[in-house]
Amino acid sequence: MATQSQAGGSDFTSNLGKVYGIYTGGFVAFIILVALLEQLGVPNRILGYLFVGFTVLVYAFIGIVSRTMQVSEYYVAGRKVPAIYNGMATGADWMSAASFIGMAGSLFLLGYDGLAFVLGWTGGYVLVAVLVAPFLRKFGAYTVPDFLAARYGGNTARFLGVIVLLCCSFTYVVAQIFGTGLIAQRFLGLDFTVAVYVGLLGILVCSMLGGMRAVTWTQVAQYIVLIVAYLIPVVILSAKKFGLPLPQLTYGQALSQITAMEQSFVQNNLAPAALMAAKAHVTPFTSYSATNYFALILCLMVGTASLPHVLMRYFTTPSVREARVSVAWSLLFIFLLYFTAPAYAAFSKLEVYSTLIGKNIADLPTWVYTYGKLGLVNICGKAAADLATVQASCSALAGHAGVVRLQDFGINADVVVISTPEIAGMPYVIAGLVAAGGLAAALSTADGLLLAIANALSHDIYYRMIDKNAPTARRLIVSRILLVIVAIAAAWTASQRPADILAMVSWAFSIAAAGLFPALVLGVWWKRTTKEGAIAGIIAGFGVTMLYLVVTRYFPGFGVQYLGMSSLLNPVTGAPLVNLAQAMAAPNAMDGWVTLAHPMASKVGWFDINNISSALFGLPVGFLVMIVVSLMTPAPSKEMQDFIDACRRPRGQTLMEEKTA
Repeated sequence: MATQSQAGGSDFTSNLGKVYGIYTGGFVAFIILVALLEQLGVPNRILGYLFVGFTVLVYAFIGIVSRTMQVSEYYVAGRKVPAIYNGMATGADWMSAASFIGMAGSLFLLGYDGLAFVLGWTGGYVLVAVLVAPFLRKFGAYTVPDFLAARYGGNTARFLGVIVLLCCSFTYVVAQIFGTGLIAQRFLGLDFTVAVYVGLLGILVCSMLGGMRAVTWTQVAQYIVLIVAYLIPVVILSAKKFGLPLPQLTYGQALSQITAMEQSFVQNNLAPAALMAAKAHVTPFTSYSATNYFALILCLMVGTASLPHVLMRYFTTPSVREARVSVAWSLLFIFLLYFTAPAYAAFSKLEVYSTLIGKNIADLPTWVYTYGKLGLVNICGKAAADLATVQASCSALAGHAGVVRLQDFGINADVVVISTPEIAGMPYVIAGLVAAGGLAAALSTADGLLLAIANALSHDIYYRMIDKNAPTARRLIVSRILLVIVAIAAAWTASQRPADILAMVSWAFSIAAAGLFPALVLGVWWKRTTKEGAIAGIIAGFGVTMLYLVVTRYFPGFGVQYLGMSSLLNPVTGAPLVNLAQAMAAPNAMDGWVTLAHPMASKVGWFDINNISSALFGLPVGFLVMIVVSLMTPAPSKEMQDFIDACRRPRGQTLMEEKTA
């Protein structure tokens, strides 16, 4: 199997429908089996181990049987992945822990403003299809830095591309490993740090042995798991509440009920009027200003079209036409989840409002303590570890009547999705299914990201710049060693809990957008772009973005303040927080409903732009510098300009095909 013949590979690809049909049937049968075991009284802890263990073992099995020592199979899956399956693999690669775990959680806490993530990520695929993906496929690269080196003549552009790739992909993969840690912590009962490294093992087995080939077929399987897991809970809630199992259509009714309940909370003294005015679910621009809202959409769209691990997926199709069709399939498969995420957030919030707010503290549901023990749910400003802790923290507040008010409750955005089945009182099998889906989302994206990093280091740095005569076996061994090293470094970083998942992912998008998008787009669409212009533009765009991000994140004293501080509220008292000093000094100010969802969403810099949208500065700088310097330097040769023309023609042979052995 390690050196599977081309014929064998063709046999496999021609039977993909049968293979994945059997896999889907087996997965459904497994869910039914776990449901029966639950009815027979098998402990939840055992069921959690079954869900996590079974799915990871399946992915590991696919990774092992797809192992290869062929260069083209390892880097681009032999360029023979059919469009529909590449679309599914891309969907899984794309729908990371941020999409599966973080997005609905942010919509839960940000309401209308959270739609910026849905719009930005979905719209980005239009840019992928129109501006980038088909042309890189025609070029025939193994990696994005490969294209930069050939287009801009030399290893300087390649090296800069690798630097940008490392920064954005490492940030992104840390978020995925963080997500696997959260899930393993909850459903396996492990310490978070241990859980992070357990999740890492599943990631490595999938990607290390078979490279892109193994990752592709694993991601198709993971997409099936994650989309089923995401849809089932919200479909059940929609049918239960409104008699129609189509949450996308009943979403409006859920929003109407949420708005009515928010108004009743104010009338019944269960929420301060100021808090409700600032954080109503359907009110726009309460967490982000209008400028930040649209800046975030722009950065996410452009970042989508620049992320190396996403663009790599389109190197695997048999032709340019298949690459275009694959983008369309990707968008469809991603749409299924993104169209559901706002409804998921609304139904989850409706359950919280209905079952928790206004209830006596002595009657809190079990799920509050389950996640409170993990430090992920707060009541009255303290982690809800047990009833005694909650009673003590609430009784310490002057005038507290012993019932849960809206301002008393805080939940981490990253656990909203995985906790919703328990919040809604569903059987544990549904909670385990959601955990398996979240794990599939995190593992699939982590596989793609680690592969992008390892391939860039082994192919672009080691093979292209250090040892051009390295044999195939050594190249692949180097790639696997580097993959393990990067994975361990990312796991260690994730174990430090650097930030919430969605914030980390958003940083990655801004880094990719400013560092790579101008060079990719102008490299394809403006023949006058020169080597000097590209190098200067990459350095300028990437440098400005990183400067803004680092200063606003780690040096808040340099002009950083909290966005709209007059509208932020102390989660305990409901009083406005009017400046940074008061915000930092206020009791529990950073742990409640207002800020727990998105600690980074409120960080702004000198220009009142959130650092998750830092590409708003680097992107135009990159384009401007690239254009100006290109006009000041000699035009590329006629051969290069003809080469670019050939890249833009969909027909014809791949321009740069490397030997496969």
